[in-house]
Amino acid sequence: MATNQLPDALLVRDYINGNENALAVLINRHQSKIYGFIYSKVLDRDVSDDIFQDTFIKVIKTLKSNSYNEEGKFLPWVMRIAHNLIIDTFRKDKKMPKYRDSDDFSIFSILMDNSPNIEGQIITEQVEADLLKLINELPDDQKDVLEMRIYQDLSFKEIADLTGVSINTALGRMRYAVLNLRRIIEKNQIVLTN
Repeated sequence: MATNQLPDALLVRDYINGNENALAVLINRHQSKIYGFIYSKVLDRDVSDDIFQDTFIKVIKTLKSNSYNEEGKFLPWVMRIAHNLIIDTFRKDKKMPKYRDSDDFSIFSILMDNSPNIEGQIITEQVEADLLKLINELPDDQKDVLEMRIYQDLSFKEIADLTGVSINTALGRMRYAVLNLRRIIEKNQIVLTN
């Protein structure tokens, strides 16, 4: 069987055993799906290129260190790495992607009237900044699900696939994230409207 027809698991094994070409075959096989996923989240070609490259640097390091144990699930494993790097990028930039529905839509646009109002815009931006601070107080697993659901508009099935958990676990984490946010808001007597 030609190298480019081998299943992912055998290519991974061959790469770990020293066949550098096996990784090239894996990258070529999955490049468009992984890159497309990254680009759909960040909508910036340069940032996507960086994240794609960082994803495979991490893949190589993990495979070379013999700590890969996702037998037969190479693509979902790489997609999880890419997803985590996307989240890290947004955290570093202190911004989150907006909904894809329209360029101007923000999670808090429903709080504001439609008239252009500088004071209202400043309040909205402050409320969004406050909410991001509150979200950062959540446990990482809850925070990730909340960010993927609200800011990246992913389905619970997509979230489950990316995080390697069942849909019920993803739903549970979202439920606990919302309950914990309510508790933090009540405890600190925060008002999230103007």
